[in-house]
Amino acid sequence: MSPRTGRELFEANRRFYDALWTDLKLVAPERFNTWPLVQALVARSRRRLEVGPGLRPRLPITGTEFVDASAPALARLRGCGARAVMGSATSLPFRDATFELVCALDIVEHVGDDERALRELARVVAPGGVVILSAPLHRARWTAFDDLVGHACRYEPRELLAMLAKHELSVKQSAAFGMQPRSSRLVDLGMWWIENRRAQASWWYNHLIMPFALRFERPLELRDGMIDTERVDEILLVCERAER
Repeated sequence: MSPRTGRELFEANRRFYDALWTDLKLVAPERFNTWPLVQALVARSRRRLEVGPGLRPRLPITGTEFVDASAPALARLRGCGARAVMGSATSLPFRDATFELVCALDIVEHVGDDERALRELARVVAPGGVVILSAPLHRARWTAFDDLVGHACRYEPRELLAMLAKHELSVKQSAAFGMQPRSSRLVDLGMWWIENRRAQASWWYNHLIMPFALRFERPLELRDGMIDTERVDEILLVCERAER
């Protein structure tokens, strides 16, 4: 768990990702393994929102509303024709039940008040609508990488399910998720380059690491309900907002 306050986390995340997104390229949504899932959901979701996409949006850029706290990311998204506004996951600038599909990948773990963030996601999605989110699991697996990328916490699976249920979000499908290397040595090396050689690290990331990772990214293996999470480091959840 991070000892930083909510405000400290927000500012640390903004500094880190403003610098990161300044040097990285935008990756098109269709290049990720989430695209088949997104295509199926978009077909029946006219109103869509993605929260905190950075330069890794998963929903189609055309026809989706985007909210992010990073000015460089917003500028790049708008340059691609996106409707993108500055905002926070804990205070979304939209009315209740505005969207039929909401996506928030790698978001709730960055927020000091994650309960409020989940409440906001549930608030803006219409009854019967879908929320796609992801979260890192198991507190005992906390590493220096979590600190570097601005995580506030990791979640125990039962705790995460209880939090979702509190906000009337039920898990319909789930899958193992994430692109973090399994090798701790590779993670440590990448962290050193990001902290000490950011320009060079960004070049390698844009031209070699990200293309390689996307080329060999495994298909998203969705299962009904909650998968066995014992060996899962990060999970993707497809949730439905309860009908009222």
